[in-house]
Order: sequence, then C-alpha cells, then structure tokens
Amino acid sequence: MGVVDSDNIGIAFGAVCAAGASTAVGASVVFFPRLVKLASRRVLAASLGFAAGVMCYVSFVEIFQKSVVAFTDHAKKSGFGEEKAGSRGYVFGTLSFFGGVLLMIGLDILVNKLSRDNGHGHAHPDDIDPHSNAHEQNDGNMPHCIGCSEDPVADLNTWQDNAEQEIQGTENNTAVESGNSLDENNRQNEKVPSDKASISEDGRNMEPNIKVDTASLVKVKDAEEKAKLQNMGLQTAIAIALHNFPEGLATFVAVLDEPKVGIILAIAIGIHNIPEGLCVSLPVYYASGNRSKAFWWGALSGVTEPVGALFGWLIFAQSFNDSVYGIMFGLVGGMMVMISFRELLPTAQKFDPKDTVVTYSAVFGMFVMAVSLVFNNI
Repeated sequence: MGVVDSDNIGIAFGAVCAAGASTAVGASVVFFPRLVKLASRRVLAASLGFAAGVMCYVSFVEIFQKSVVAFTDHAKKSGFGEEKAGSRGYVFGTLSFFGGVLLMIGLDILVNKLSRDNGHGHAHPDDIDPHSNAHEQNDGNMPHCIGCSEDPVADLNTWQDNAEQEIQGTENNTAVESGNSLDENNRQNEKVPSDKASISEDGRNMEPNIKVDTASLVKVKDAEEKAKLQNMGLQTAIAIALHNFPEGLATFVAVLDEPKVGIILAIAIGIHNIPEGLCVSLPVYYASGNRSKAFWWGALSGVTEPVGALFGWLIFAQSFNDSVYGIMFGLVGGMMVMISFRELLPTAQKFDPKDTVVTYSAVFGMFVMAVSLVFNNI
C-alpha cells in the first residue's frame, strides 16, 4: 500500500466538518414551522435508505477490500509467500471488520444504558402496550438518535400537529393578544374585593392560601420539568456524540485514501444527519419552547464527527503502516454496516412500512457509489 497523500488531509477534515454540520440544517427547522409541516415520511425514508445503501456498498466493496489488501501487503513484507499472505490478509481483514461490528454493539449497549438511566432508551416491543398511545408511554422522553424512537411516525405526526398549531397561533397572534387584553380588563372590572369574597364563617381569608398553594405547586412542577429536560438534554448530547464519532472516523479514513469515493460517503452521512438534527431539536423545542436551545442541541450533535476525524488523524500521524491501515479500514467497514443495519434501515422502514421507497433508495445509493468507484478506477 502506498502512503496516504498528505494533501488529502485538508479535504478529509473539510468533508467531515460538512457532514457533521448537516445536523444544523436539520436542527434549523425549529425556526421554520412550515418546513416541519411539509416534512414527508417518504422523503425521510428515502434519505435514510439512500445513506444506508451508500454506506453498505462502500463498506463491502471498497473499504473491506482495502483492509484485506493492506494486511496482505503487510504479510508479504513480513516474509510470507503470495498464497499465505493472501490468506492472512483475508483473515485479519475479516477479524477487523467484525471488530468494528463488536465496537458498535458495545457502543449501542453503552448508549442504551445511559438512556435507560434517564428513562428514554430503546424500548423493547414487549414493553409497549399496543392499545395505548405511544406518546403517553414515552411522555416527556426524547429520542437520542434517529433510530432510537419506538414510533418515529407518531413523533413526526405530533411535531407536524404542533407546527400547525404554532402557524395558526402566529397568524392570529394580534387577535389573541387583543382578546387577552380585553379578558384581563373584564376580569379586573369583575373582581370582587378579597375582604368580601373570601371571608369564611370564622372570619379567616381563605382565597390567598389557595392561590399561594396553587402557585407553589405550579412552580415546583415547572422546576421539576426543567430539571428533567436539562438532564435529558445532557444524556441526548452524550448519546449523539457516541453515535456520530465513528461516522466522522469513517468519513475521514475514506476521504483520506480516495477523496472522490470518500466525498460520496460524506454526502450520504450528511443526508442522514439532517433528519437526525431534526429529531433532536424538535422534541427539545416543543418541550422547552426555546428555539435557540433546541437548535444548538441539534446542531452540536454533529460536533463529534470532526472529533472522530481528529482521532483518525492522530493514529495515522503517530504510526502509519499497512497493518494500521488494514485495522482502521476493517473497523470502519464494520461500524458503517452496523450503523446501516441497526439504525438507518429499521427507521426508514418505520417511516415507510409498505416499502414504497426504502429498497429502491438503498439500491440507488449503491448505484451512485458504484458509479463513483467505476469512474475513480478508470
């Protein structure tokens, strides 16, 4: 294997940053309720299917093969013959690939543990009452990634209903404010003096006590909800960071070796990061009412992709040889396949249960990556 062109490092970091920043594109819908209302389940399903197709094809056809070749070259340099070197290369490439699979399984276990500790992890189908509303069972909980919601279709419908109400509220804002002012004036005029209205038989004033108790309960409840939201936000940020780290590493390694191929992969990851940013920001916004906070939580969910790229660069900077190259590509291939199988495709199928677009979009993603590889090798 040849040494990776150092001129590609800037391109690789740029591609990773662009893919990570696409979460901000999805998160920005909190500022545009009409975009939420126009969101299509089929478009979301197609985007996730396309990303899965690209990631699976490049993992099996290109990245895994590069891992095998790197290990084979290393074996040849170590004195093994052609046939033995090829066998060793395939064995170690396979081990590295499934090492990436195991890493993602471990990562998923860690994310689930963090989420369950906070009460919003992956729900097991047996734990769900089919006769009850999905949101009633997950009240106040936020999905920490695109594949973590048990019923993403119901979530999307809820967000669209909220967006519709928000749009109508904005259009009628002046009238509502005017009505509120009139109602307040009427209440002021109709208010009975407290010394006459709330005196009990023993002469004690009861109304102030009732008001104080009610206000206290409301304040306590609001404080609890805010604390719960902040805690969920922290767990969400951790979970998203863990999920996006391997994607940043995968994109960096791919672009570093073959910029044309890696950029297609970066585009695919960016496409699936858009709905991920949306799925992080919208629950935060509708729970807190704070657009800026919701946007930044969604946008910052992609920050660890450049961190993953930095991790890859540090590894190559410290020690670059065929075995390191083989391990990195094997791990990356396994991780991307697991992301596709565990997260992207299952969620796409939930958005499109009749499979009107998922399979076709996944095949189209494979075709796009295949064409890119063909032109790259001409």
